[in-house]
Amino acid sequence: MELINKYFPNLTDKQREQFAALDNLYRDWNSKINVISRKDINNLYEHHILHSLGIAQIINFKPGTRIMDLGTGGGFPGIPLAIMFPDVQFHLVDSIGKKIKVCDEVRNALQLTNVTTEWTRGENLKEKYDFVVSRAVMPLVDLVKLIRKNVAKDSHNAMPNGLICLKGGELAHEVMPMKANTIITDLSDYFKEEFFETKKVVYVAL
Repeated sequence: MELINKYFPNLTDKQREQFAALDNLYRDWNSKINVISRKDINNLYEHHILHSLGIAQIINFKPGTRIMDLGTGGGFPGIPLAIMFPDVQFHLVDSIGKKIKVCDEVRNALQLTNVTTEWTRGENLKEKYDFVVSRAVMPLVDLVKLIRKNVAKDSHNAMPNGLICLKGGELAHEVMPMKANTIITDLSDYFKEEFFETKKVVYVAL
């Protein structure tokens, strides 16, 4: 929790309480349904929560923005972002039902009224959103093909609507087909922990 306070000192008391509650919630649910690697649960705040909040370093979503978190797993980046932006609507989607169950339980425990969930595959989604966020394991070109249909035309934020995903490693080759519409931000510019040396936020305007 110190990490969250270190980089986001202006949180409300309610946000601090919600972030602090994530530790027990994820430890409890992870013991029943494995959504975070067992050996990584002790790194929850650095590797999962703070990593998710890397998106909040590149854009301050306006109230009323609609965001889909595709392949949310146990709720990352969607749940930390929903705490950070209580006036923004988040729809968390995963193709594995037990992961959505964890998202539901965490949402209910935190009383996050700005979070909805859906157990389905990305191909089945027809709704439109301002942004799609993802901790992406899928190649960027494939991800853009999958979600382009879900990005609304009218933009209301400082950045045009599109895809914002968290990725690691060398991305120059991967982003080449969309280079003109893509901005890559190194999270090491914001977070000084060693974990973030190779971590990036990739934004593709759609």
